Amino acid sequence: MNPELAGEESEPRVPTDLHKALAATPVAKAQWRDLTPIARRDFISWIDSAKQPETHKRRIEKACLMLAAGKRRPCCYSIVSFNLYKALAAAPRARAQWGNLTPIARRDFISWIDSAKQPEAHKRRIEKACVMLAAGKRRP
Repeated sequence: MNPELAGEESEPRVPTDLHKALAATPVAKAQWRDLTPIARRDFISWIDSAKQPETHKRRIEKACLMLAAGKRRPCCYSIVSFNLYKALAAAPRARAQWGNLTPIARRDFISWIDSAKQPEAHKRRIEKACVMLAAGKRRP
């Protein structure tokens, strides 16, 4: 990802094993092509976050099933907005703290940020989250 492409999302690199699985499942492949680059990035990130090779393989299988069923996002993965990624990249202490959070704590921050419906309120919550993380807070 290149944070200098404000608002644009580059096309993610598809891992070879996922590419092969999609090629073997035409319905999933068609749905994959219809996804935005950000949605594809989320699937790839979810798959690549597996620590065990067996989990990685299961997630690829599950991704193909979800795509074939018409799903556009991984079902159980907290989606981190591109704006939060950019803000964390600009705040090294907040980024380091984010890396130390549990998945549940990350979900809490994401849910809190996403609960702001107005774009300006959403932006302010991202900024506030970075300040809280830099200060060592683990919950919003």
